[in-house]
Amino acid sequence: MTATATVPQTPKRPTPEPATATALKLFVVLARAQQAISERVEGSLVSHGLTHTEFAILEALYHKGPLLLGEVQRKILVSSGGITFLVDKLANRGLVERRLCPSDRRARYAALTRKGEALMAQIFPAHADAIREAMAGLSRAEQKQATALLKQLGLAASAASPESAKRG
Repeated sequence: MTATATVPQTPKRPTPEPATATALKLFVVLARAQQAISERVEGSLVSHGLTHTEFAILEALYHKGPLLLGEVQRKILVSSGGITFLVDKLANRGLVERRLCPSDRRARYAALTRKGEALMAQIFPAHADAIREAMAGLSRAEQKQATALLKQLGLAASAASPESAKRG
């Protein structure tokens, strides 16, 4: 006697309206593209013992110079507690230092140390090349168009979010 396995039937689900279906598809495609690109470029960071977020702090300081901790926090989108923790980790490794703000005794700047500067000078060119290669699926014109569209999307989503209403 053979048993026949029955596969449970998937219940009928309502089909989303076309605008919702398109938005859902875009969300999934964006998430998958971001994941694939991140996986492709993070190898060099890991080989230097850096997380993506730690590298983002170093990169911001490398290109912008010393920044107030709040400015770094806004640039890399972490919580105030998170930025303190991450800067402490980087300071313990000798890559970042805190500096006093001459105009506000409560404020602190984060700045690269010589060791941090040397590390970024060593690893940033290869990181930038990895990003360029990861983006090579689009022409430069398409990359510019995608940048403009995604910026527009991000600004509109931010303006419509409950969090932006609290800040405004």
